[in-house]
Parts: sequence; C-alpha cells; structure tokens
Amino acid sequence: MTDRVKYSYKDGIATIVVDDGKVNVMSTAMLSDINEAFNQAERDKAIVVLRSGRPGLFSAGFDLKVFAENDADKSLEMVKSGAELALRLLAFPHPTIGVMQGHAFPMGTFLLLACDIRIASQGPHKMGLNEVAIGIAPPSFAVELARSRMHPAWLSRTVTTGEMFEPEEALKAGLLDHVVAENEVEETLSSVVSAITVIHRPSHAIAKIRLRQPAMTAMRDAIDRELTSEAFALKSDSTSMVVLPGRA
Repeated sequence: MTDRVKYSYKDGIATIVVDDGKVNVMSTAMLSDINEAFNQAERDKAIVVLRSGRPGLFSAGFDLKVFAENDADKSLEMVKSGAELALRLLAFPHPTIGVMQGHAFPMGTFLLLACDIRIASQGPHKMGLNEVAIGIAPPSFAVELARSRMHPAWLSRTVTTGEMFEPEEALKAGLLDHVVAENEVEETLSSVVSAITVIHRPSHAIAKIRLRQPAMTAMRDAIDRELTSEAFALKSDSTSMVVLPGRA
C-alpha cells in the first residue's frame, strides 16, 4: 500500500504491517497510511491483523520531533489523527487483532488497546501511557480508551506516573489478552483467527457498539473538546488540558 504500511489479504484475513524502516513513529503520514489500510480492510470485510515489521518494536509512539517544533497546528493534526484512528478501531465493524512483539509507546499502545484481541510475545519490551514521564499531559481520549480496557489500579499507575509495563504485567493490567513465548506467537495468532472466523459477524459488530458506546462517546467528547486549535494554542497548563513540551 505504501512504503510505511503494507496490506495483504488472503482467505478473509487482512494483515496490516507497519514498518517505516526506523522506529515506527506515528506521524500524521503514518497514521493516514494505517487508516487507508483499514479502509481497504473494511471494503474487504476482513478480519484484521495489525502488527509491526520492526524486530523488537511495535511503535515508538507519536513523533516527538513534531512536538519539539512547538508548532501547535502540526501537533494538533498528528494527535487528532491518532485519536480518530483509535476511535475508529474501537468501533471497527469486523474483528481486529493486534500483535505486539516489541515496545509499544503511547500511540502504539492506543492502537493495541483499540483492537478486539491483543497478543504479545514475552520479553523485556514495555507498553503503557508514559506521557507524564516525558512532559506531556495524557490527552483525555487516550485516558478514556485505556479506562475502557484496563483495570482501575493499573490504569491509575500508568496515567498518573507514566509507568510502563512488560507483557506479563500488561496482561494483568488488561492491556493484553495473550502473552506467549516468541516462538508461539504465530500458532496463537492462528488459533485466535480460527476462533474468530466462525463468529456471526453482524452480531459481533452490534455487540461491539453496545459494549463500547460509553467509551466511544467519552472519546468523541474528549476529541471535540480538547483537540482544537484553541486548546493547542493555550500556553498555560492551568487553562489547557493538553500540555505539550515547551508549552507549560
């Protein structure tokens, strides 16, 4: 599909592989490419497998260079693109499976959180919401997404202190559904796909909306309230819920 995002389809399964040749930063361009891949998957009515092509890394998260430029418009465009994509995945009408075989920094974590089933390999890699540790207030859309999937105590730890979790802890926290040895990832993925293939797809789509409507409504409200030019232009964290490096 693009150099950054590859799309393949076979027997009702769409595989979206993210690989920018570096650290899979979620730039506006990368997010647009992933969104286009999901457009194709929706046209194909496919079960989606989202994974990284980079060894040891799912994604380094949002492109921090954009934040460092202190350009509110560019930052807004990138974060809003990520928020809209996460919201779309949460409501995607066909089953989605995220595969994590390396670090997943915040926007990578958000995409995994929005998938129906999350599979990870064992290892020293981490995931979570580490924004406060790097001088960024977590956007409310991300907090609401995490709230819908994570156990409360673990949610508080990652949101308020920036703590990141290795796979076994992430499983307990609700960030993941399966954690297996690296050499068992493909077998586990195959088993999950086989189980999902036989479900009644229209019922799945309706059940997903009924279950996640409160979270989706909260995310939509957060996006419309916080991810605006006015919010990003504010320079004081006492008046803005979105605080970027250099803007506190």
